[in-house]
Amino acid sequence: MPDDTDSPLRILIAGAGIAGLAAALRLRRDGHHVLLIERAPARRTGGYLVNLLGPGFDAAEALGLVPALRDRDQGIFSSVLVRADGSTKLTMPAALAEQSLGSRALTLFRGDLEAVLHDALDDGAPIRFGTTVTGIDGPPDGPLRITLSDGTEHKVDLLVGADGLHSGVRDLAFGPPGGYIRDLDHVVAAFPLDPPPAALPEQTAATFIDVGRTAAVFRPRRGVPSAFFTYRTTSASADVAGGTATALAAHFGDLSGSVHEAVRRSAGVDGAYFDTVSQVVMGAWSAGRVVLLGDAAWCVSVFAGHGAGLALAGADRLGRAIADRPGDVAAALRSWEEDLRPEVAARQRHARAGMARFAPPSRLHLGAQNLMIRMLTAPVVGPSLLRAVSRTPR
Repeated sequence: MPDDTDSPLRILIAGAGIAGLAAALRLRRDGHHVLLIERAPARRTGGYLVNLLGPGFDAAEALGLVPALRDRDQGIFSSVLVRADGSTKLTMPAALAEQSLGSRALTLFRGDLEAVLHDALDDGAPIRFGTTVTGIDGPPDGPLRITLSDGTEHKVDLLVGADGLHSGVRDLAFGPPGGYIRDLDHVVAAFPLDPPPAALPEQTAATFIDVGRTAAVFRPRRGVPSAFFTYRTTSASADVAGGTATALAAHFGDLSGSVHEAVRRSAGVDGAYFDTVSQVVMGAWSAGRVVLLGDAAWCVSVFAGHGAGLALAGADRLGRAIADRPGDVAAALRSWEEDLRPEVAARQRHARAGMARFAPPSRLHLGAQNLMIRMLTAPVVGPSLLRAVSRTPR
């Protein structure tokens, strides 16, 4: 039922990643009272590179983030496809990608995007680190009483679960994750590299693609270089439990050159991200006064390439829906989900279809992919083909 007032809402946001920070920024600017909590003991840094294109760039613009993000923009990388011994197979100059993407595109490290969001929040919504939601109580159509792991209780009008793929809020409000998480039988790892790999020029990405696996090393003009690995496996959870160094040595230990150097440095590195690749598929993203946002609701997986953009867009549109329907949280949540769900579904479909690009299932798939890459680098065909690929929904 509609609320009796359109006064500012008391909102608790669980998760201080991209989705949670963006939601806090938008909702705080709209005048709502926001408490932001995060299970990690401190703000994360580093992470893999993310792209903001299309709706993601639009959302960053609507949130007023673009000037600060441009200061951290890594730009377009020259791409070097390498063999197992590290030698160059072919090169795609950065200018080719720049022609297709235009000026409304940003490439950033995930940690830099979170830093810009954090700075934009200023002191308006302080973050309570090392804290999780442990209890949710209250009627479906009224305020909730939220219990936190630090023992405090808070009466709120809306609880936003932006706490990622392994969402604790989702477990409490919607039940065990078995019915929502779809394992894609892949593992992904990303971590910083310092010093940079030998012989890899600045603003260059060296990528090795083989049947069932991809390894890449990025060296930006500024900032710390990073490595990215993904591979297909039937033992994803066990691999993650065994640790980054063990898994990467087993699946990439035969490589040499810059990629192999990155594998050897993976042991004990700080700031490493290592997890199974999964999607979250749910019939509804809200239940009463609890709403899920970002990976907690719809994780499209790293294979979609638009997770960060969807997190920003979802947060911005959530704020817009609440502003457009003052006094009726339930209607706002329904409208928000109806608006966003088709885009999320399309991204998830594209990610499942696109897994073969990151971990080709056969030599035939690998050969077709290599042929496509060669066509992209062709002087006449390449630019037109790249523009067509960039327009494909992702």
